[in-house]
Amino acid sequence: MATVNVNHINTFLRSASSVLQNCCMITDVEIGKPYMRDASFSSENWVIIIGLTGELKGQVLISFDTSSVLDIVSKMCMAPITQMDDLACSAICELGNMILGNSATLFASDGIGIDITPPTLSHGMVEFKNNFTKNLCVPLLYDGGTRKIEIFLSIKS
Repeated sequence: MATVNVNHINTFLRSASSVLQNCCMITDVEIGKPYMRDASFSSENWVIIIGLTGELKGQVLISFDTSSVLDIVSKMCMAPITQMDDLACSAICELGNMILGNSATLFASDGIGIDITPPTLSHGMVEFKNNFTKNLCVPLLYDGGTRKIEIFLSIKS
């Protein structure tokens, strides 16, 4: 099993930035300052949960507030989306698949084999606990910092 380091974190962030730029036409992605935080979410949050297996084990959570998730889904669908219906939920899960799938490809090019689980989408007040590591949260800001996506990395060393 690979030991987690800053290069691994940067791989996830590079992937997220690339997918947001290429699939959502979000060109002003700014990576915020990482910090440790509990994975607890309010009623306004939409959270994609994807597990990691292989040489890196753990989970990645991608969190959006309702305004940001609707904005991103609208960009993905190239049409205004005003509610998180089945199509919107499917689209945002696919965004998670693209980010983590791209991460897996980048890791493979560095000789690290990982697999990802299918995404699960959660909405509302929820808290995720694990006993193997704390959650590193990295905010990704766009639209001049007015919109935020948070990526939570919880990787077992």
